[in-house]
Amino acid sequence: MQVVYKNETDWAFSFLLSIPEDITDGEKLPLILFLHGAGERGDNPMDLCRHPLPKLFLNGSPVRAIMVAPQCPEKEVWKMNIKELKRFLDKILQEYPVDKDRVSLTGISMGGYGTWDMAETYPEMFSAIAVVCGCGDVWRCEVLKNMPIRVYHGDKDPIVPVSFSYEIVDRLIALGGKPQLTVFHNVEHNSWDMAYENTDVLQWLVKQNKRAWTL
Repeated sequence: MQVVYKNETDWAFSFLLSIPEDITDGEKLPLILFLHGAGERGDNPMDLCRHPLPKLFLNGSPVRAIMVAPQCPEKEVWKMNIKELKRFLDKILQEYPVDKDRVSLTGISMGGYGTWDMAETYPEMFSAIAVVCGCGDVWRCEVLKNMPIRVYHGDKDPIVPVSFSYEIVDRLIALGGKPQLTVFHNVEHNSWDMAYENTDVLQWLVKQNKRAWTL
């Protein structure tokens, strides 16, 4: 079942939400929080379905999980809205049957930047992250050294250089972390197509449990 919400006074963003139709009373499910790129900003959540992850959920959930995709307002970026994202996520956790130990985060391009920033600011909230063609703050990534992390990037990306992913992954490894970097050969900025459709990243995300690396 897919539910589209317009922005209301008690929500920070418009958003797209997907919940399996056969969820049972008392069941708690993993949550995937998806942050879109710059091209999908606005006030129509269905615009988010231009990209594979929301589209996959609309066409039938590829994994047994709740997916939520907030929409960044026009002319803003996720890095400007990290506190609002935290408030939004807190409200989702209150209102929907989410297993709070299995809340993962993924994003593309501008949303990849937002994924790094959100995880570096609130690492205690997430069981894992998957970043697609993004860039993080290397100077503060130590808080993520124990978190399960996957990073995806095209080696021909003209918008967000692949060197950004190499830099933060190398730093995490130097700190003792075990991030996995996948670089797609001859792929430009649209590395999200390969990441979400040709890898097991969604299955991997929902399997992660925060207790496994925070205890």
